[in-house]
Amino acid sequence: MLRWAVAVLLVANGLYFAWTQGHLGAIGFPPPSDPREPQRLTKQIAPENVRLLNGPRGAEPPANVPPRPAPPAPPAPSPTVEPAAPPAPPPAGAPAPAPATASAPASPSPTNEPRACWQANGFTPEQAELLRAELRLLGLGTGDWQLSEIRTPGRWIVYMGRYDNAEQANRKKAELRGLGIDFRDVNTSGLAPGIALGTFSSEEAAQEGLQQAERRNVRTARVVQERAESVSYSLRLPAIGETLRARIEGLGPAMAGRSLQRCA
Repeated sequence: MLRWAVAVLLVANGLYFAWTQGHLGAIGFPPPSDPREPQRLTKQIAPENVRLLNGPRGAEPPANVPPRPAPPAPPAPSPTVEPAAPPAPPPAGAPAPAPATASAPASPSPTNEPRACWQANGFTPEQAELLRAELRLLGLGTGDWQLSEIRTPGRWIVYMGRYDNAEQANRKKAELRGLGIDFRDVNTSGLAPGIALGTFSSEEAAQEGLQQAERRNVRTARVVQERAESVSYSLRLPAIGETLRARIEGLGPAMAGRSLQRCA
């Protein structure tokens, strides 16, 4: 049995060797590496489009290969603009042209109007800031108007009250007259009806006034601040006409309902 297996292997090896060497091509069994194998030719795809990259230069491409498009033509150069020639000098003896001058801004008020000094007082810091902007929009320069700060100091009083009614306040006034003490009515909101035995510019001075009143048998008085320190602004227009005065008074919120008065 082993002899038959060895014989079969020897025969198979011999046939395989003969096939790879091309000895069986005559009976229809060409070797696998034979370039003439018809099966390889049938498997090629569009062989007519194959082009050798290292072939001779100038070789024409196959007939069925479309030609490459021509590169676009470069854009035409833009025409150059020649610089304008300088103006010719004027002839001898001709007058030189006058230089151009900037036009002056329009006057906010007619020049033929009589002018006078006008003013308004009592502007808050916020109203003064708005008024500055509105005056600039009217075309007024910094020398045409002035906004001055007015600082009002605080005020303290030696105070008696607050009384429930006017009758109670009148009885207290009669007692003060009997003691020979001067007084005045207080009408400030939150303090009326009340009585002030003295008015002072500082709290320290008011405390001294209270001690003097107590030495004169006043027992129910005390020191209170009647008015806090405040800052206001005054507007002054040294010389404006009636047209501009009417425009300024019509500024609305900037004037806060105030009207201009002649300067004192």
